[in-house]
Amino acid sequence: MGIRGSAGRRLLGSGRASDVYEIDEAWVLRHDREGYSDAHAEAALMERLHAHGYPVPRVRLADCSRSELVMERLYGPTMLEAFVAGRTDAREAGATLARLLRQLHAVPGRVVHLDLHPENVMLTADGPYVIDWANAEEGHPGLDWGMSAMILAQVALAGEQFATPARAMLAALLADPSDLTEDGLTKARRRRAANPTMSAREVEVLGAAEELVRSSMA
Repeated sequence: MGIRGSAGRRLLGSGRASDVYEIDEAWVLRHDREGYSDAHAEAALMERLHAHGYPVPRVRLADCSRSELVMERLYGPTMLEAFVAGRTDAREAGATLARLLRQLHAVPGRVVHLDLHPENVMLTADGPYVIDWANAEEGHPGLDWGMSAMILAQVALAGEQFATPARAMLAALLADPSDLTEDGLTKARRRRAANPTMSAREVEVLGAAEELVRSSMA
């Protein structure tokens, strides 16, 4: 296959557990540093979602391995970057997240993303694309809504720079009737508590974050 490995490739960006390297103008290589997920299984899911018309990057499944995912190179800012640059506002961002959740849960197979937040949505000329499917699985939509809501609520309480807009995003996310349930919210808090990449402050505000979500539910 000839493209695996990051040696000599230009680093495009890094997240909490992975690095993204340039292959060429059309493709990138994402390398998992921590071994938290199976990139090949993630790519197979993305291929299935793409076939159903959901906005995910195309993948080259044959070139993926457990730790490396080869996917379409997207051009545009993340939703968070667009917000910082003034290209979108908090209410619009929250409404977009809600739309993407509803669209995902309409795909056959009960797929849930479980990490859908502004850093995992890229705003391209063709519209928003959802990235980072490492946590995805089959499950109930209520858990997916709960995870997105809990993430925004934690930022609202612990992310000083983005606390106010995160509250507005949370309100917009839950403004319309959603599939968020009591059970989904309880399980979302439990999953967030078990997340090894969270900071001590993020863990500290979990209880208050759950209460903030409850107070924001329409």
